[in-house]
Formats: sequence, C-alpha cells, structure tokens
Amino acid sequence: MDNRLGEMEMFLAVAAQGSLAGAAKALRITPSAVSRGMARLEARLGVQLATRTTRALALTPEGQAYHARVSGLMAEIDAIEQSFDRDRVPRGPLRVNASVPFGTHFLIPILPAYLRAHPAVTVDLTLSDALVELVEERADIAIRVGPLRDAGIKALKLGRSTMAVVASPDYLAAAGTPRHPRDLDDHVCLRFNFRRSIDSWPFRIEGAVVQRTMDGPFLGNSGEAVRLMAVAGGGIARLGRFHVAADLAAGRLVEVLQPFNPQDGEDIHALFAGHARLALRVRSFVDFLKENLIL
Repeated sequence: MDNRLGEMEMFLAVAAQGSLAGAAKALRITPSAVSRGMARLEARLGVQLATRTTRALALTPEGQAYHARVSGLMAEIDAIEQSFDRDRVPRGPLRVNASVPFGTHFLIPILPAYLRAHPAVTVDLTLSDALVELVEERADIAIRVGPLRDAGIKALKLGRSTMAVVASPDYLAAAGTPRHPRDLDDHVCLRFNFRRSIDSWPFRIEGAVVQRTMDGPFLGNSGEAVRLMAVAGGGIARLGRFHVAADLAAGRLVEVLQPFNPQDGEDIHALFAGHARLALRVRSFVDFLKENLIL
C-alpha cells in the first residue's frame, strides 16, 4: 500500500517552502526523497504539479487545484483526529523506529507498561541503526542518537550520553590493558560500517583533544553488534555509556583510558513526522517516554 497521505504532506511542504530543498529541510528528509515523492505523485495523477528550476518552484494550474483540494482534506483529517481525541483515549497503530541499542536496552523494557496503560494502541516497532526518512518509512516517531541535521522537524530531547572506551576482562587479561591512547595501535579496535560512522576516536592528551585513527579486523552495522563483540572478548570498543551501563555494572565490560576521555557525548531525541498537531497516540507515547526513561 502506498503512502498517499505522506506524499500529500510532502507536496504541501513543497508548496509552502517554494523548493524541494526547503521542503526537505522542513520535513527532515533528503532532497532526493522529496524529488522521488513528487515524481511518484505526479506519475500517479498523470499531471505536472509544479515547474522546477535550480532556484525556484511554481505550482502549475493543476498543482494549484490539487493544493486547494489537499489542504481541505488535511484540515478534515485534523478535525477527525481531534474528534477522536475528545474521549482522551489513545488508539490506533503507532509506528516507532529506534536505534538497535536504544530499542534493546531502554525502549523494549518499558513498552509492556505503555501497552498496559494504552490497550487501544498497537505499537509497530522497527529497530535499525540506519538513518531513515520518516515519511518514506511511514514512521510516527523515530528515536535517534546523535546531532540533529536541522531544526525543521519536531523533536524532543530525551537525554544525553557520554562515550566510553570499553573491553571485556578476558580480552584485557589476554592482550593487556592500554595505558595511553597510543597503546591502541597494538590492540583490536571494534568499528562500525554504517555511513555516518567515523574511523577515529577522540582523546584528551595534554589538554588538547586529539583524534586517533582506529583500525581492526571487525566492523559491525549496529552498536549492539559491536557491544556483543566486545562482551565476547573480541576487542576494544567505543560506545555510548547508556549502551554499556549494564555491562559495566555487571563486570562484563571494563572502562579503559578514563584519564584521556574527553567526555564527549551524543544527544538522544524523539523525532516526529506528520501534522502540526500530534495525534493523541503519538502524544501519549512521547509523554510516556518523558516520564519513564532513565538515561
């Protein structure tokens, strides 16, 4: 089933912003995603909705007529949702996309409590460390760790986590404990293979933050894969402290090179797509996260 409402919202954003790039920024998706969405919409309707140049965009007469109809339809959808909100009972499907570490260690443990409190809501959860486009993935909420690419989307900061360099006691017993960042040249360092990852780790050395390039025979596509590899004794990893807190407390992992930790960290946000007014099921989930997450 195609995402017609998502494409309509995308079209309205294009019309409001006057460019594909502006709509992409407002929706927090890539310009290519907007371009593909417009192409799909125009192909389905069989008309050209807008004329586009490198600098400007103008609606065609067909686009203006479509804009008037779609604007009225979205207003009616908002009115329908508001009418269902009157009984103050969240209901319907809630599509949530979260990173694997956050979903595994924080979200899934509290989801049963949310579902018990809101039995009319069905949570459709996808865990992935890949960057996703909310409209294309048809997600209501995406929870992501790291900096926001722009301010054009609704977002709630859930917390912040500093980073830690960790390894298992078995690995350190066999390979030795690094005492200085330069010692990592003689160790197995566990890295990531997804597109936003970098191959250097920062350390504070003599008052300055220095980036050291890491190398190693293992790359994982998620923080959870790297964490499990570290717990298994496969090498040294640099992960968010929220991700390894339980392992550190249980002794499955040990933090190393603490004197050189620059205490950098990453913010954790819940990102929202959709209408300006959040549906009650989305708002209830956001409120639940704010009240129950301990980071």
